[in-house]
Amino acid sequence: MKKRELLAAGKLPILEALLTISCGSLLLLFTTVANAAEGQLLNGHIPRAVTDLLLQPIGRLSGSTNLYLVIGLPLRNTGALTNLLEQLYDPSSPQYHHWLTPNQFAQMFGPTEQDYQAVIAYADTNGLTVTGTHSDRTLVDVNGAVADIEKILHVTMRVYQHPTEARTFYAPDVEPSIDLSVPLLYISGLNNFIVPHPGGARGTPSDKVASAASGTGSGPGNAYWGNDFRVAYVPGVSLTGSGQIVGLLELDGYYTNDITAYETQAGLPNVTVTNVLVDGFSGTPDGNANWVGEVSLDIEMAISMAPGLSKVVVYESPNCCYYWVDILKRMQEDNVAKQLNCSWLFDYDDPNAEPIYQEFQTQGQSFFQCSGDYLAFYNGVPQWTDDANVTLVGGTMLTTTGPAGPWASETTWNNGNGTNGSGGGISTNYLGNVSIPSWQQGVSMSVNHGSTIMRNVPDVAMVAYDAWVIWDNGSSNWWWGTSIAAPLWAGFTALVNQQAALNGQPTVGFINPAIYAIGKGSTYGSGFHDITTGGNPNSHSPTRFFAVSGYDLCTGWGSPTGNNLINLLAPSPVAFQITGIAEQGNDILITWQTSVGSTNALQATVGGANGSYNTNNFAAIFTVTNSVGTTTNYVDVGGATNAPARYYRVRLVP
Repeated sequence: MKKRELLAAGKLPILEALLTISCGSLLLLFTTVANAAEGQLLNGHIPRAVTDLLLQPIGRLSGSTNLYLVIGLPLRNTGALTNLLEQLYDPSSPQYHHWLTPNQFAQMFGPTEQDYQAVIAYADTNGLTVTGTHSDRTLVDVNGAVADIEKILHVTMRVYQHPTEARTFYAPDVEPSIDLSVPLLYISGLNNFIVPHPGGARGTPSDKVASAASGTGSGPGNAYWGNDFRVAYVPGVSLTGSGQIVGLLELDGYYTNDITAYETQAGLPNVTVTNVLVDGFSGTPDGNANWVGEVSLDIEMAISMAPGLSKVVVYESPNCCYYWVDILKRMQEDNVAKQLNCSWLFDYDDPNAEPIYQEFQTQGQSFFQCSGDYLAFYNGVPQWTDDANVTLVGGTMLTTTGPAGPWASETTWNNGNGTNGSGGGISTNYLGNVSIPSWQQGVSMSVNHGSTIMRNVPDVAMVAYDAWVIWDNGSSNWWWGTSIAAPLWAGFTALVNQQAALNGQPTVGFINPAIYAIGKGSTYGSGFHDITTGGNPNSHSPTRFFAVSGYDLCTGWGSPTGNNLINLLAPSPVAFQITGIAEQGNDILITWQTSVGSTNALQATVGGANGSYNTNNFAAIFTVTNSVGTTTNYVDVGGATNAPARYYRVRLVP
């Protein structure tokens, strides 16, 4: 080989290589090195299956192929954001449930305008078309030809045979590097190893034979539908979700006549359903019956649990590229639906989703994700189910006292075929290596075989078996999957937020800190149905996991007990309650809690060392008019400061 070829192949020492290049070329080389020093290497874009299984490419992606990419920028002030999130969900904090607006979040934590414009300009000048920008400056949507993308990112886009599916996928041969000094978080869309798919499917007679279970609902074939879910999980609750909006992330269209037929046949009111079409989607179902069925299922389950919803907003895009990131972003930017659901399984390692989840939390939005249907986690499960910033929902098999009857029992959902059942397990390197969050710490993991250092899944559960669905322009059948349970939890949270609104309180937002506090406390037994039977082991994890008392990695804390859990998550504020009295010099420090708009008068007296009270020594009567929360006032009571002891009496004056 010639020396230039040896240099290109990396087989010459760098000093010898430099000496063989002409002066003009030497200047060019130093310029390139200098530019590279200003750039950055971005990790996490090669699917682990390529490296773990040592897959070999079978071709190269055509240079004329157009790819859609999402360029993510990291947030600023992440330490302050972490601290704020802790305060927003700490009931003892003055910041508790004081949600931010999208604009406030952008000002406090979004990338700078200078950095954002630099990324846009870089994309423009390097052959990429900018197709979308966002007000918080975290994402830039672009598309471009593979040839241009390869040049910009210093990669070659290879094609591989998928190891478990009858299709090929593309991915870069090396991790991308970009000659840009502005820090980037991630570039979504550089591989399509995972194609999103629904977290559920149509049931078959063999499924029921394998699981030896069938429903006890009032729907066709005793499947569950309509009011069955409310009778089982929120018996006697008058809340219907009035004033609330549920948002659904969907990657296909649906037929409106199917929703109307379900409401009519199940005896439900007609709830307004509106579509938000993302990335140019027409909303027309694409012909994949399972995908279309997932959309109908999600709508029908949310309406069944909360039939008084103001509306259901269906965020739709094609099941292509990384459009689901744009749907998440649109849900956050709209900020109208305070309970959000996703029953699709995606690329769990995409860092561009994390800032969006955190924004959901700061805006008081609850986000539910089905935990998947492949039983216990194992290396190779293609599902997005270990994130610490979302609520993961597992599945159960429900038994009621009879058609349209109340809850009788539940066990872990397992189809009995060794393939399908409630997803759950411990976050591993394959699934993103998520450390145990603060609110999950302190849960005993000795019996359930969970981890004390890594994230455990799921958080909660609900029925995931034998739900009747009408979809695909008139088809109907029973379905299974955690994709049943997740939208039911979104509907349940609409009931919680309705009660919060009636009490003059903000929405509950990310519910995990609250439900884990309940689970670890004395009210757990009243708030949840504790699922203690069944399990989700499979051939990859034959000894794990099984349901136990308390938290487990099959069903989390379990399913809701209706009004009890609603009251725990959105308690009615006390009209007035004194929470503390302390002396400070000549003052009494009085702390109280009161409801919005209440007006109260306090009266304090001071007594001597013998415990007697000087009834003439009253503090000035004062008025309390404040919002829900803890308020502090000083009351001057006078008297001798050198007395050996003083006694105080504080009372509410009518």
